[in-house]
Amino acid sequence: MLLLLAAPLALAALAFAMPAARWRPRVLLLGAVAHAAAVGWAWATRPAPVLDGWLGLDAAGLLVLALVSALFLVCAVYAQGYLERRRDRPNRAFVGGLLVLLAATSAVAMAQHLGLLWVAIEITTLSTAPLIYFNQNERSLEAAWKYLVVCSVGIAFALLGTFLLALASTGPGGPRSLLLSDLLAAGPSLVRPWVRFSFVFLLAGYGTKMGLAPFHAWKPDAYGEAPGLLGAILSGGVTSVALLALVRALQVCDAAGDGEFARQAFVALGLLSIGLAAVFLVRQRDFKRMLAYSSVEHMGILVLGLGVGGVATAGAFMHLVNNGLTKGALFLTAGNIHRAFGSKQVERVRGAAAVLPISGPVFLASFLAITGSPPFAPFFSEFAILTGAVQTGAFAAAAAYLLGLAVIFVGMGATVLGLVQGAPPAGMERPAMGDSVLSAGPPLALLAVVLLLGLWVPPPLRALYDQAAALAGGR
Repeated sequence: MLLLLAAPLALAALAFAMPAARWRPRVLLLGAVAHAAAVGWAWATRPAPVLDGWLGLDAAGLLVLALVSALFLVCAVYAQGYLERRRDRPNRAFVGGLLVLLAATSAVAMAQHLGLLWVAIEITTLSTAPLIYFNQNERSLEAAWKYLVVCSVGIAFALLGTFLLALASTGPGGPRSLLLSDLLAAGPSLVRPWVRFSFVFLLAGYGTKMGLAPFHAWKPDAYGEAPGLLGAILSGGVTSVALLALVRALQVCDAAGDGEFARQAFVALGLLSIGLAAVFLVRQRDFKRMLAYSSVEHMGILVLGLGVGGVATAGAFMHLVNNGLTKGALFLTAGNIHRAFGSKQVERVRGAAAVLPISGPVFLASFLAITGSPPFAPFFSEFAILTGAVQTGAFAAAAAYLLGLAVIFVGMGATVLGLVQGAPPAGMERPAMGDSVLSAGPPLALLAVVLLLGLWVPPPLRALYDQAAALAGGR
Protein backbone atom coordinates (compact mmCIF):
# COMPACT_ATOMS: atom_id res chain seq x y z
CA MET A 1 0.00 0.00 0.00
CA LEU A 2 2.86 2.37 0.64
CA LEU A 3 3.90 1.88 -3.00
CA LEU A 4 0.55 3.35 -4.06
CA LEU A 5 1.64 6.59 -2.39
CA ALA A 6 5.39 6.53 -2.86
CA ALA A 7 5.50 5.72 -6.59
CA PRO A 8 3.30 8.65 -7.78
CA LEU A 9 5.06 11.09 -5.43
CA ALA A 10 8.54 9.99 -6.56
CA LEU A 11 7.53 10.28 -10.21
CA ALA A 12 5.94 13.68 -9.53
CA ALA A 13 9.27 14.87 -8.16
CA LEU A 14 10.97 13.47 -11.27
CA ALA A 15 8.50 15.29 -13.54
CA PHE A 16 9.07 18.60 -11.74
CA ALA A 17 12.85 18.18 -11.97
CA MET A 18 12.97 16.90 -15.55
CA PRO A 19 14.17 19.58 -18.00
CA ALA A 20 12.81 17.96 -21.19
CA ALA A 21 9.07 18.61 -21.59
CA ARG A 22 8.58 15.87 -24.20
CA TRP A 23 9.49 13.10 -21.73
CA ARG A 24 7.13 14.16 -18.94
CA PRO A 25 4.01 12.53 -20.45
CA ARG A 26 5.94 9.22 -20.41
CA VAL A 27 6.57 9.71 -16.70
CA LEU A 28 2.83 10.23 -16.24
CA LEU A 29 2.08 6.99 -18.09
CA LEU A 30 4.72 5.12 -16.07
CA GLY A 31 3.09 6.33 -12.85
CA ALA A 32 -0.35 5.25 -14.05
CA VAL A 33 0.86 1.78 -15.06
CA ALA A 34 2.76 1.26 -11.79
CA HIS A 35 -0.27 2.40 -9.80
CA ALA A 36 -2.63 0.10 -11.71
CA ALA A 37 -0.29 -2.85 -11.13
CA ALA A 38 -0.14 -2.10 -7.40
CA VAL A 39 -3.95 -1.86 -7.23
CA GLY A 40 -4.24 -5.19 -9.01
CA TRP A 41 -1.90 -6.72 -6.46
CA ALA A 42 -3.91 -5.18 -3.60
CA TRP A 43 -7.16 -6.54 -5.09
CA ALA A 44 -5.68 -10.04 -5.27
CA THR A 45 -3.98 -10.11 -1.85
CA ARG A 46 -6.06 -7.70 0.30
CA PRO A 47 -3.03 -6.50 2.29
CA ALA A 48 -3.22 -5.99 6.04
CA PRO A 49 -3.38 -2.44 7.45
CA VAL A 50 -0.09 -0.60 7.88
CA LEU A 51 1.19 2.37 9.91
CA ASP A 52 -0.65 1.21 13.06
CA GLY A 53 -3.91 0.91 11.16
CA TRP A 54 -3.87 4.41 9.65
CA LEU A 55 -3.80 2.93 6.14
CA GLY A 56 -5.95 -0.02 5.18
CA LEU A 57 -8.22 -1.28 2.42
CA ASP A 58 -11.81 -2.30 3.07
CA ALA A 59 -14.29 -3.04 0.29
CA ALA A 60 -15.44 0.57 -0.16
CA GLY A 61 -11.88 1.89 -0.24
CA LEU A 62 -10.74 -0.78 -2.69
CA LEU A 63 -13.65 -0.04 -5.01
CA VAL A 64 -12.84 3.69 -5.08
CA LEU A 65 -9.11 3.02 -5.43
CA ALA A 66 -9.67 0.71 -8.41
CA LEU A 67 -11.94 3.27 -10.10
CA VAL A 68 -9.42 6.09 -9.62
CA SER A 69 -6.58 3.93 -10.92
CA ALA A 70 -8.50 2.79 -14.01
CA LEU A 71 -9.57 6.34 -14.88
CA PHE A 72 -6.08 7.69 -14.35
CA LEU A 73 -4.55 5.00 -16.57
CA VAL A 74 -6.95 5.77 -19.42
CA CYS A 75 -6.36 9.52 -19.01
CA ALA A 76 -2.59 8.99 -18.95
CA VAL A 77 -2.81 7.22 -22.31
CA TYR A 78 -4.97 10.06 -23.63
CA ALA A 79 -2.45 12.60 -22.29
CA GLN A 80 0.27 11.24 -24.59
CA GLY A 81 -1.50 12.65 -27.62
CA TYR A 82 -3.10 15.62 -25.86
CA LEU A 83 0.11 17.07 -24.45
CA GLU A 84 1.89 16.48 -27.74
CA ARG A 85 -0.75 18.61 -29.45
CA ARG A 86 -0.61 21.24 -26.73
CA ARG A 87 3.07 22.09 -26.93
CA ASP A 88 2.02 25.73 -26.65
CA ARG A 89 1.53 25.15 -22.91
CA PRO A 90 4.23 24.11 -20.41
CA ASN A 91 3.45 20.70 -18.94
CA ARG A 92 5.75 20.58 -15.89
CA ALA A 93 3.12 21.65 -13.35
CA PHE A 94 0.38 19.73 -15.17
CA VAL A 95 2.12 16.34 -15.15
CA GLY A 96 3.59 16.77 -11.68
CA GLY A 97 0.25 17.95 -10.29
CA LEU A 98 -1.61 15.00 -11.79
CA LEU A 99 0.78 12.56 -10.13
CA VAL A 100 0.41 14.32 -6.77
CA LEU A 101 -3.36 14.15 -7.25
CA LEU A 102 -3.10 10.40 -7.89
CA ALA A 103 -1.19 9.93 -4.64
CA ALA A 104 -3.67 12.08 -2.70
CA THR A 105 -6.77 10.27 -4.00
CA SER A 106 -5.09 6.95 -3.20
CA ALA A 107 -4.42 8.16 0.33
CA VAL A 108 -8.11 9.02 0.79
CA ALA A 109 -9.16 5.58 -0.45
CA MET A 110 -6.82 3.87 2.02
CA ALA A 111 -7.16 6.26 5.00
CA GLN A 112 -8.59 4.60 8.09
CA HIS A 113 -7.87 7.62 10.29
CA LEU A 114 -10.32 10.45 9.73
CA GLY A 115 -7.68 13.10 10.35
CA LEU A 116 -5.44 11.61 7.67
CA LEU A 117 -8.43 11.38 5.36
CA TRP A 118 -9.05 15.13 5.78
CA VAL A 119 -5.40 15.96 5.04
CA ALA A 120 -5.44 13.84 1.88
CA ILE A 121 -8.61 15.49 0.58
CA GLU A 122 -7.09 18.92 1.23
CA ILE A 123 -4.09 17.88 -0.87
CA THR A 124 -6.44 16.96 -3.73
CA THR A 125 -7.72 20.55 -3.64
CA LEU A 126 -4.27 22.14 -3.60
CA SER A 127 -2.91 19.91 -6.37
CA THR A 128 -5.94 20.35 -8.66
CA ALA A 129 -6.34 24.14 -8.64
CA PRO A 130 -3.19 24.85 -10.75
CA LEU A 131 -4.26 22.19 -13.25
CA ILE A 132 -7.54 23.99 -13.98
CA TYR A 133 -5.42 26.98 -15.09
CA PHE A 134 -3.70 24.91 -17.79
CA ASN A 135 -5.12 27.01 -20.65
CA GLN A 136 -3.78 30.16 -18.96
CA ASN A 137 -6.58 32.54 -19.88
CA GLU A 138 -8.84 34.80 -17.87
CA ARG A 139 -11.71 32.33 -17.59
CA SER A 140 -9.49 29.43 -16.49
CA LEU A 141 -7.85 31.67 -13.88
CA GLU A 142 -11.26 32.64 -12.52
CA ALA A 143 -12.34 28.98 -12.46
CA ALA A 144 -9.16 27.93 -10.63
CA TRP A 145 -9.62 30.57 -7.95
CA LYS A 146 -13.30 29.78 -7.54
CA TYR A 147 -12.47 26.10 -7.14
CA LEU A 148 -9.73 26.84 -4.63
CA VAL A 149 -11.77 29.28 -2.53
CA VAL A 150 -15.07 27.37 -2.48
CA CYS A 151 -13.47 23.97 -1.85
CA SER A 152 -11.20 25.45 0.82
CA VAL A 153 -14.23 26.83 2.65
CA GLY A 154 -15.87 23.45 2.33
CA ILE A 155 -12.82 21.60 3.59
CA ALA A 156 -12.70 24.01 6.56
CA PHE A 157 -16.23 22.87 7.46
CA ALA A 158 -15.03 19.27 7.16
CA LEU A 159 -12.14 20.04 9.52
CA LEU A 160 -14.57 21.45 12.07
CA GLY A 161 -16.68 18.32 11.67
CA THR A 162 -13.60 16.19 12.30
CA PHE A 163 -12.85 18.17 15.48
CA LEU A 164 -16.45 17.67 16.65
CA LEU A 165 -16.15 13.94 16.00
CA ALA A 166 -13.04 13.92 18.15
CA LEU A 167 -15.13 15.52 20.90
CA ALA A 168 -17.78 12.83 20.41
CA SER A 169 -15.16 10.18 21.15
CA THR A 170 -14.13 11.68 24.51
CA GLY A 171 -17.26 10.63 26.41
CA PRO A 172 -17.21 7.89 29.06
CA GLY A 173 -16.01 4.72 27.34
CA GLY A 174 -15.14 6.60 24.17
CA PRO A 175 -11.97 5.66 22.28
CA ARG A 176 -10.45 9.19 22.21
CA SER A 177 -9.30 8.30 18.73
CA LEU A 178 -10.16 9.14 15.13
CA LEU A 179 -9.28 5.69 13.83
CA LEU A 180 -12.37 4.40 12.06
CA SER A 181 -12.14 0.97 13.68
CA ASP A 182 -11.98 2.53 17.16
CA LEU A 183 -14.96 4.79 16.49
CA LEU A 184 -17.06 1.93 15.13
CA ALA A 185 -16.14 -0.31 18.05
CA ALA A 186 -17.07 2.42 20.54
CA GLY A 187 -20.50 2.84 18.93
CA PRO A 188 -23.02 3.84 21.61
CA SER A 189 -20.22 5.27 23.78
CA LEU A 190 -19.91 8.19 21.37
CA VAL A 191 -21.65 11.38 22.48
CA ARG A 192 -24.64 11.52 20.09
CA PRO A 193 -25.19 15.31 20.00
CA TRP A 194 -21.56 15.79 18.98
CA VAL A 195 -21.93 13.02 16.38
CA ARG A 196 -24.90 14.86 14.85
CA PHE A 197 -23.13 18.21 14.83
CA SER A 198 -20.09 16.53 13.34
CA PHE A 199 -22.09 14.89 10.55
CA VAL A 200 -23.71 18.21 9.55
CA PHE A 201 -20.32 19.86 9.08
CA LEU A 202 -18.80 16.81 7.38
CA LEU A 203 -21.74 16.69 4.98
CA ALA A 204 -21.35 20.37 4.12
CA GLY A 205 -17.57 20.06 3.77
CA TYR A 206 -17.23 16.87 1.80
CA GLY A 207 -20.50 17.64 -0.02
CA THR A 208 -18.78 20.76 -1.35
CA LYS A 209 -15.92 18.63 -2.62
CA MET A 210 -18.42 16.31 -4.32
CA GLY A 211 -20.35 19.20 -5.83
CA LEU A 212 -23.68 18.40 -4.18
CA ALA A 213 -26.28 21.14 -4.35
CA PRO A 214 -26.30 23.71 -2.82
CA PHE A 215 -22.50 23.44 -2.41
CA HIS A 216 -21.78 23.08 -6.15
CA ALA A 217 -20.87 26.68 -7.08
CA TRP A 218 -17.32 25.78 -8.20
CA LYS A 219 -18.30 22.93 -10.48
CA PRO A 220 -19.68 24.55 -13.68
CA ASP A 221 -16.70 26.91 -13.98
CA ALA A 222 -14.03 24.35 -13.10
CA TYR A 223 -15.40 21.62 -15.36
CA GLY A 224 -16.10 24.12 -18.11
CA GLU A 225 -12.54 25.51 -18.22
CA ALA A 226 -10.42 22.49 -17.25
CA PRO A 227 -8.90 20.26 -19.95
CA GLY A 228 -11.08 17.28 -20.78
CA LEU A 229 -8.75 14.74 -19.20
CA LEU A 230 -8.75 16.69 -15.92
CA GLY A 231 -12.54 16.90 -16.07
CA ALA A 232 -12.64 13.11 -16.39
CA ILE A 233 -10.47 12.66 -13.29
CA LEU A 234 -12.38 15.27 -11.30
CA SER A 235 -15.84 13.94 -12.13
CA GLY A 236 -14.99 10.27 -11.82
CA GLY A 237 -12.15 10.20 -9.31
CA VAL A 238 -12.00 13.21 -6.98
CA THR A 239 -15.76 13.30 -6.40
CA SER A 240 -15.66 9.56 -5.67
CA VAL A 241 -13.12 9.93 -2.88
CA ALA A 242 -15.25 12.74 -1.41
CA LEU A 243 -18.21 10.36 -1.42
CA LEU A 244 -16.06 7.80 0.37
CA ALA A 245 -15.43 10.38 3.10
CA LEU A 246 -19.20 10.72 3.55
CA VAL A 247 -19.51 6.93 3.68
CA ARG A 248 -17.04 6.96 6.60
CA ALA A 249 -19.19 9.58 8.35
CA LEU A 250 -22.29 7.42 7.74
CA GLN A 251 -20.52 4.41 9.23
CA VAL A 252 -19.82 6.34 12.42
CA CYS A 253 -23.40 7.60 12.59
CA ASP A 254 -24.68 4.04 12.21
CA ALA A 255 -22.40 2.84 15.00
CA ALA A 256 -23.61 5.65 17.28
CA GLY A 257 -27.27 4.87 16.55
CA ASP A 258 -27.84 8.00 14.43
CA GLY A 259 -27.84 6.43 10.98
CA GLU A 260 -31.42 7.44 10.22
CA PHE A 261 -30.59 11.11 10.80
CA ALA A 262 -27.72 10.89 8.30
CA ARG A 263 -29.78 9.04 5.72
CA GLN A 264 -32.59 11.61 5.81
CA ALA A 265 -30.02 14.33 5.09
CA PHE A 266 -28.65 12.28 2.19
CA VAL A 267 -32.11 11.86 0.66
CA ALA A 268 -32.86 15.58 0.95
CA LEU A 269 -29.57 16.72 -0.62
CA GLY A 270 -29.77 13.98 -3.24
CA LEU A 271 -33.19 15.10 -4.47
CA LEU A 272 -32.14 18.77 -4.30
CA SER A 273 -29.10 18.03 -6.46
CA ILE A 274 -31.15 16.14 -9.04
CA GLY A 275 -33.77 18.89 -9.14
CA LEU A 276 -31.25 21.70 -9.49
CA ALA A 277 -29.42 19.83 -12.25
CA ALA A 278 -32.71 19.33 -14.09
CA VAL A 279 -33.37 23.09 -14.06
CA PHE A 280 -29.94 24.05 -15.38
CA LEU A 281 -29.68 21.27 -17.96
CA VAL A 282 -32.74 22.43 -19.87
CA ARG A 283 -31.59 24.56 -22.81
CA GLN A 284 -27.96 24.53 -21.64
CA ARG A 285 -25.85 26.14 -24.37
CA ASP A 286 -22.34 25.25 -23.13
CA PHE A 287 -21.79 21.51 -23.49
CA LYS A 288 -18.95 21.31 -20.95
CA ARG A 289 -21.04 23.14 -18.34
CA MET A 290 -23.77 20.68 -19.25
CA LEU A 291 -21.49 17.88 -18.10
CA ALA A 292 -20.83 19.78 -14.87
CA TYR A 293 -24.54 19.89 -14.03
CA SER A 294 -24.82 16.26 -15.04
CA SER A 295 -22.15 15.57 -12.42
CA VAL A 296 -24.24 17.44 -9.83
CA GLU A 297 -27.14 15.18 -10.77
CA HIS A 298 -25.17 11.98 -10.38
CA MET A 299 -23.67 13.02 -7.07
CA GLY A 300 -27.26 13.45 -5.96
CA ILE A 301 -28.13 9.98 -7.23
CA LEU A 302 -25.24 8.50 -5.25
CA VAL A 303 -26.21 10.04 -1.90
CA LEU A 304 -29.88 9.30 -2.61
CA GLY A 305 -28.98 5.62 -2.93
CA LEU A 306 -27.05 5.72 0.34
CA GLY A 307 -29.90 7.55 2.04
CA VAL A 308 -32.64 5.21 0.85
CA GLY A 309 -30.71 2.17 2.09
CA GLY A 310 -31.53 -1.48 1.45
CA VAL A 311 -30.64 -2.70 -2.02
CA ALA A 312 -30.18 0.92 -3.12
CA THR A 313 -26.93 1.03 -1.15
CA ALA A 314 -25.33 -1.60 -3.37
CA GLY A 315 -26.85 0.28 -6.31
CA ALA A 316 -25.11 3.45 -5.15
CA PHE A 317 -21.70 1.75 -5.11
CA MET A 318 -22.43 0.21 -8.49
CA HIS A 319 -23.37 3.65 -9.79
CA LEU A 320 -20.16 5.09 -8.37
CA VAL A 321 -18.20 2.95 -10.84
CA ASN A 322 -20.64 3.28 -13.74
CA ASN A 323 -20.86 7.06 -13.45
CA GLY A 324 -17.09 7.46 -13.12
CA LEU A 325 -16.33 5.45 -16.25
CA THR A 326 -19.10 7.04 -18.31
CA LYS A 327 -18.12 10.56 -17.24
CA GLY A 328 -14.57 9.75 -18.33
CA ALA A 329 -15.78 8.96 -21.84
CA LEU A 330 -17.96 12.07 -21.92
CA PHE A 331 -15.27 14.51 -20.80
CA LEU A 332 -12.58 13.10 -23.09
CA THR A 333 -14.82 13.25 -26.15
CA ALA A 334 -16.12 16.70 -25.11
CA GLY A 335 -12.50 17.87 -25.05
CA ASN A 336 -11.97 16.48 -28.56
CA ILE A 337 -15.07 18.27 -29.84
CA HIS A 338 -14.07 21.52 -28.14
CA ARG A 339 -10.63 21.50 -29.78
CA ALA A 340 -11.99 20.56 -33.21
CA PHE A 341 -14.57 23.37 -33.30
CA GLY A 342 -12.76 25.89 -31.11
CA SER A 343 -15.92 26.52 -29.08
CA LYS A 344 -18.08 25.03 -26.32
CA GLN A 345 -21.23 26.85 -27.45
CA VAL A 346 -23.88 24.70 -29.08
CA GLU A 347 -24.67 27.44 -31.59
CA ARG A 348 -21.15 27.09 -33.03
CA VAL A 349 -20.90 23.30 -32.88
CA ARG A 350 -22.88 21.19 -35.31
CA GLY A 351 -22.20 17.97 -37.14
CA ALA A 352 -19.63 16.66 -34.65
CA ALA A 353 -20.24 13.11 -35.89
CA ALA A 354 -19.19 14.16 -39.40
CA VAL A 355 -16.14 16.12 -38.27
CA LEU A 356 -15.01 13.56 -35.67
CA PRO A 357 -16.28 10.16 -36.85
CA ILE A 358 -15.29 8.39 -33.63
CA SER A 359 -15.52 11.03 -30.90
CA GLY A 360 -18.89 12.36 -32.11
CA PRO A 361 -20.74 9.01 -31.97
CA VAL A 362 -18.97 8.05 -28.72
CA PHE A 363 -20.13 11.33 -27.17
CA LEU A 364 -23.70 10.57 -28.27
CA ALA A 365 -23.55 6.99 -26.97
CA SER A 366 -22.04 8.19 -23.68
CA PHE A 367 -24.93 10.64 -23.32
CA LEU A 368 -27.35 7.73 -23.69
CA ALA A 369 -25.38 5.80 -21.10
CA ILE A 370 -25.19 8.58 -18.51
CA THR A 371 -28.92 9.27 -18.79
CA GLY A 372 -29.74 5.66 -17.92
CA SER A 373 -30.48 4.10 -21.28
CA PRO A 374 -30.22 0.30 -21.50
CA PRO A 375 -28.15 -1.79 -22.04
CA PHE A 376 -25.48 0.53 -20.62
CA ALA A 377 -24.42 -0.05 -17.00
CA PRO A 378 -25.84 3.19 -15.45
CA PHE A 379 -29.36 1.99 -16.31
CA PHE A 380 -29.00 -0.99 -13.97
CA SER A 381 -27.45 0.95 -11.09
CA GLU A 382 -30.09 3.70 -11.35
CA PHE A 383 -32.80 1.03 -11.50
CA ALA A 384 -31.36 -0.62 -8.37
CA ILE A 385 -31.63 2.70 -6.52
CA LEU A 386 -35.24 3.10 -7.70
CA THR A 387 -36.00 -0.46 -6.58
CA GLY A 388 -34.54 0.27 -3.15
CA ALA A 389 -36.66 3.40 -2.82
CA VAL A 390 -39.84 1.49 -3.66
CA GLN A 391 -38.99 -1.44 -1.38
CA THR A 392 -38.36 0.85 1.60
CA GLY A 393 -41.61 2.76 1.02
CA ALA A 394 -39.97 6.01 -0.09
CA PHE A 395 -42.54 6.52 -2.83
CA ALA A 396 -42.33 10.32 -2.89
CA ALA A 397 -38.56 10.16 -3.26
CA ALA A 398 -38.93 7.56 -6.03
CA ALA A 399 -41.41 9.73 -7.91
CA ALA A 400 -39.22 12.84 -7.62
CA TYR A 401 -36.22 10.79 -8.73
CA LEU A 402 -38.00 9.53 -11.85
CA LEU A 403 -39.29 13.01 -12.71
CA GLY A 404 -35.79 14.48 -12.40
CA LEU A 405 -34.28 11.77 -14.61
CA ALA A 406 -36.94 12.32 -17.28
CA VAL A 407 -36.44 16.10 -17.39
CA ILE A 408 -32.65 15.68 -17.50
CA PHE A 409 -32.86 13.18 -20.36
CA VAL A 410 -34.90 15.61 -22.45
CA GLY A 411 -32.76 18.62 -21.51
CA MET A 412 -29.43 16.95 -22.25
CA GLY A 413 -30.81 15.27 -25.35
CA ALA A 414 -31.73 18.58 -26.96
CA THR A 415 -28.18 19.84 -26.45
CA VAL A 416 -26.31 16.68 -27.44
CA LEU A 417 -28.35 15.86 -30.53
CA GLY A 418 -27.97 19.41 -31.77
CA LEU A 419 -24.18 19.37 -31.65
CA VAL A 420 -23.63 15.80 -32.87
CA GLN A 421 -26.10 15.63 -35.74
CA GLY A 422 -26.46 17.71 -38.88
CA ALA A 423 -23.92 19.31 -41.17
CA PRO A 424 -20.84 21.16 -39.90
CA PRO A 425 -20.95 24.98 -39.97
CA ALA A 426 -20.52 26.42 -43.46
CA GLY A 427 -16.93 27.17 -44.36
CA MET A 428 -15.49 25.09 -41.53
CA GLU A 429 -12.06 23.75 -42.41
CA ARG A 430 -10.86 20.29 -41.52
CA PRO A 431 -9.79 20.46 -37.86
CA ALA A 432 -6.08 20.38 -37.11
CA MET A 433 -6.84 18.24 -34.07
CA GLY A 434 -9.08 15.49 -35.42
CA ASP A 435 -9.58 11.97 -34.12
CA SER A 436 -6.52 9.81 -33.59
CA VAL A 437 -5.77 6.56 -31.81
CA LEU A 438 -4.63 8.41 -28.68
CA SER A 439 -7.50 10.91 -28.62
CA ALA A 440 -10.45 8.69 -29.62
CA GLY A 441 -9.20 5.30 -28.40
CA PRO A 442 -9.33 5.96 -24.60
CA PRO A 443 -12.97 7.22 -24.48
CA LEU A 444 -14.01 4.42 -26.83
CA ALA A 445 -12.40 1.90 -24.46
CA LEU A 446 -14.23 3.43 -21.47
CA LEU A 447 -17.56 3.27 -23.29
CA ALA A 448 -16.92 -0.38 -24.19
CA VAL A 449 -16.36 -1.18 -20.50
CA VAL A 450 -19.58 0.65 -19.56
CA LEU A 451 -21.47 -1.43 -22.12
CA LEU A 452 -19.82 -4.64 -20.91
CA LEU A 453 -20.74 -3.89 -17.27
CA GLY A 454 -24.31 -3.42 -18.40
CA LEU A 455 -24.35 -6.88 -19.98
CA TRP A 456 -22.28 -8.73 -17.38
CA VAL A 457 -20.82 -7.84 -13.99
CA PRO A 458 -17.83 -10.03 -13.01
CA PRO A 459 -18.60 -11.97 -9.80
CA PRO A 460 -15.61 -10.48 -7.87
CA LEU A 461 -16.84 -6.97 -8.68
CA ARG A 462 -20.42 -7.84 -7.73
CA ALA A 463 -19.15 -9.27 -4.42
CA LEU A 464 -17.22 -6.06 -3.79
CA TYR A 465 -20.39 -4.00 -4.35
CA ASP A 466 -22.20 -6.11 -1.74
CA GLN A 467 -19.33 -5.90 0.74
CA ALA A 468 -19.12 -2.12 0.36
CA ALA A 469 -22.90 -1.84 0.81
CA ALA A 470 -22.68 -3.87 4.02
CA LEU A 471 -20.14 -1.39 5.40
CA ALA A 472 -22.59 1.44 4.75
CA GLY A 473 -25.49 -0.34 6.41
CA GLY A 474 -27.09 -1.68 3.24
CA ARG A 475 -28.15 -5.21 2.41
